[in-house]
Amino acid sequence: PAKTYPFTLDPFQSTAIGYVESNQSVLVAAHTSAGKTVVAEYAIAKSLRDGQRVVYTSPIKALSNQKYRDLQEEFEDVGLMTGDITINPGATCLVMTTEILRSMLYRGSEVMREVAWVIYDEVHYMRDKERGVVWEESIILLPHKVRFVFLSATIPNARQFVSWIAKIHHQPCHVVYTNYRPTPLQHYVFPQGADGLHLVVDEKGKFREANFQRAMGGKRKQRGGGPKGQSNDLHRIVKLIMTRNLNPVIVFSFSKKDCEKYALELKREDYTDDTEKELISQVYSNAIESLSDDDKKLPQVEALLPLLKRGLGVHHGGLLPILKEIVEILFSEGLIKALFATETFAIGINMPAKTVVFTNTRKWDGKEIRWVTSGEYIQMSGRAGRRGKDDRGVVIQMMDEKMEPAVCKGILYGDPDPLNSSYRISYNMLLNMLRVEDVDPEYLLRASFHQYQQESEAPALEAQADQHDAEAKSIEVVPGGTEEDVALVGEYFGMDRQLLLTQRKMIKVQRRPEHILPFVQSSGRLIDVTIDGENYGWGVIVRYRKKAGTGTAGSAGQAAVDAAGGAGVHAIDVLLSCVDRHFDDTSQAAEARREEDLANLGLLWRGTSQHCRPAGAADGPEVVSMREFTVGLDSIDRISAVRLFVPQDAKPPEARRNIMKSLKEVKRRFPDGLPLLDPVKDLKINVGEFDKLLQRASELKERLASHRLATEVDEAERVRRVSAYERRQDETDKARLLRREARACQTMVMKDELRRMKRVLKELGHVDAAGVIQTKGRTACEINTANELVVVELVFAGLFNDLSVEQAVALLSCLIFDERTKDDDDPAQGLKSYLSNPYYKLIESAKKVAKVMASCNIEVNEDEFVEKFNPGLLRLVQGGKVRGGSEADGHIRKGSTIRALRRLEELVRQLASASKAIGNLELQAKFEKGSELLKRDIVFCSSLYL
Repeated sequence: PAKTYPFTLDPFQSTAIGYVESNQSVLVAAHTSAGKTVVAEYAIAKSLRDGQRVVYTSPIKALSNQKYRDLQEEFEDVGLMTGDITINPGATCLVMTTEILRSMLYRGSEVMREVAWVIYDEVHYMRDKERGVVWEESIILLPHKVRFVFLSATIPNARQFVSWIAKIHHQPCHVVYTNYRPTPLQHYVFPQGADGLHLVVDEKGKFREANFQRAMGGKRKQRGGGPKGQSNDLHRIVKLIMTRNLNPVIVFSFSKKDCEKYALELKREDYTDDTEKELISQVYSNAIESLSDDDKKLPQVEALLPLLKRGLGVHHGGLLPILKEIVEILFSEGLIKALFATETFAIGINMPAKTVVFTNTRKWDGKEIRWVTSGEYIQMSGRAGRRGKDDRGVVIQMMDEKMEPAVCKGILYGDPDPLNSSYRISYNMLLNMLRVEDVDPEYLLRASFHQYQQESEAPALEAQADQHDAEAKSIEVVPGGTEEDVALVGEYFGMDRQLLLTQRKMIKVQRRPEHILPFVQSSGRLIDVTIDGENYGWGVIVRYRKKAGTGTAGSAGQAAVDAAGGAGVHAIDVLLSCVDRHFDDTSQAAEARREEDLANLGLLWRGTSQHCRPAGAADGPEVVSMREFTVGLDSIDRISAVRLFVPQDAKPPEARRNIMKSLKEVKRRFPDGLPLLDPVKDLKINVGEFDKLLQRASELKERLASHRLATEVDEAERVRRVSAYERRQDETDKARLLRREARACQTMVMKDELRRMKRVLKELGHVDAAGVIQTKGRTACEINTANELVVVELVFAGLFNDLSVEQAVALLSCLIFDERTKDDDDPAQGLKSYLSNPYYKLIESAKKVAKVMASCNIEVNEDEFVEKFNPGLLRLVQGGKVRGGSEADGHIRKGSTIRALRRLEELVRQLASASKAIGNLELQAKFEKGSELLKRDIVFCSSLYL
């Protein structure tokens, strides 16, 4: 063997190493800390033994730096390439970011011809919306002779991924999948204001329903308890962890601000002894030794040490890279007892703790506030439990929301997130493909995982369509009848549909706020409610609320209003009869819980269509309950003239039971249906508009009444025939749609988009009429950090020729800074002319590009496109200072600035390469100088791992 280990390998490790030894590709999908790295190390040892080159690629620079250090200690013959740092590029084993790997493949680099193995660490990163495409392209572009080791978190569609690899690279690729955790986990919940921890999943993975219900019941009566309550709770939890010796602990929050807030609230605590304090100070002073005196005085640098000395750490994207590394090193040495981190700490680097705490289970993902997915939860909770040190890991979920058991189980018990492609085409990719003789951009699309996933859906869709067709054929509309008999039913059915549509239009008019609002604002009014196509029947209004705009997420109720329409602003809380959907589950596990679920039923007063279905005649009274749903105006089908008495607090079980009784009594008194409000008299609807609809409805009713099916066939048989015809029609429609979908799956993804983008490149002069790449296009090939089309327009308009180095770099910051600024009306307000003039020229170029894109039928909103070029960072460099350190104005430096400065340096470096490629040595020198200036900043001080 190429490498032996001082410990016995786990079965999954031996299996994977067996495949590597026999020169075959493998995907190892396992939890964090299960020991996937062993397989990667073996592949490296094998390459070194056989004199072959091997590439180790990881998603982030920080991870590459750490990997380089680990591998360098073990194998020595190791190099690093991350764009801004290159160490020993001639080494047999090269650690690099995936971006570097892709650009080497684009350029047909000599190194790539010598590579025998490529190791992709954290390959599940391929689903990342922003950068997943880089992984996908590099995998496709690697030569077929290369063998792969993919290391991944657990993914449910691992087999699909390896079949794709096997297809595009014509080689076998194996899956080694394990759910094994070397250290089992115990999951606890801590509801806000509760009196202690509740074990909800034990180390055997069993869900403890009774404990969970107790936790829910023991919450403070008032909702939330505010952020103060949250902080006190966290304080209690951390104290508990320290006294029970469950540290080190990682406390995950979903915002940088929260990490800092929670850490600072504990600053009176002290978890280290004198020896540890001494060690921490030593590591810290050695680490910041290389910084300039100015940088050492930055508020963020000075603020960290007092926390560290008390055994507290903070880790998030807003920290300077060197400070993040100090925190990582101290944490890995066991000197930080409580680390407050965002979820980026859960990516890649193996730094486990004994305990993990979630301060929240909801996060803002850039679009909405949502529950964490079970995949995210698995990734982060997997940091609990140190192999060989702890017999179990502890995970504590703090809950500040009323969490339905189903949601909690979904997070704790759900499948990991599947690995889905997030492939997209970029102009940079197109031009790089056009630059290489024998590669065609269409090849990349056809070979993409996106295309493979889409094509693999087609057979199943065809099979479903066949089923629906067979079902349609088996439905007899008129037993023993002729085609003409069936056509007659079709004619009747068509008119019946039209009547239904007309009646729906009438309902829509009645639902308009100006007609309906006066009646839904009074509690006790009866309304007929339909949610997501399911009719819940008559319900009782408890209260009406007017929301300011659409809700951004607070409660599940608001999400329901937004989902149900209702213009988002009108929220109606209504009591409806319903049955929990889990009562429909007939599995043994569900039956075992049934008694407990029935006992808890009275305590549950909130309802959502996701968890509760309408009560039906067949449901026993023990499972039916009255729950409060939040709906919008769109959910109201009819309004009754009847109102019931509703107490001020309708949440107690007794109050809801009484309302249910009253509703039953009203229905008994009106056997022919409840009296409704009159559209014209009560709702004051415009007679003219409504009359047309009324007239159309009455015409259709007359035609239906005189139709042969109504006059010659008795009612029961007519209803049966129409229902059979509708079912048959439904099956045929489903089959037709599925076949259309299957056909769409077979066609090449993004084909039209590709054609339009090629037109844009021709219009802007990047390629000629024959599609041959021109000088402009060659320049754009080098740019992938910012919008390559706009950058190249600026270069070729000669804008940079007359700018100083500082002005040029400052202007480029507008291309990569994507934070919104306060003065978005005139973003350049207050800028001096030497910066505002170039900025306005940049905006002109951006408008030009947007217009060309629009003329080539690419969907683009010119204003939004132009707004992306944000001069937020220009203010930092107003005085000609390009240095990020100049932002030391008392604020903790925001992560966006740090990220922007790093991307800015990358863009400046790419422009230097582009200038070199087109032979403009003057510009090349200018951008190289700019890169040097930026690199003096603290953001770029060299990594402690190197």
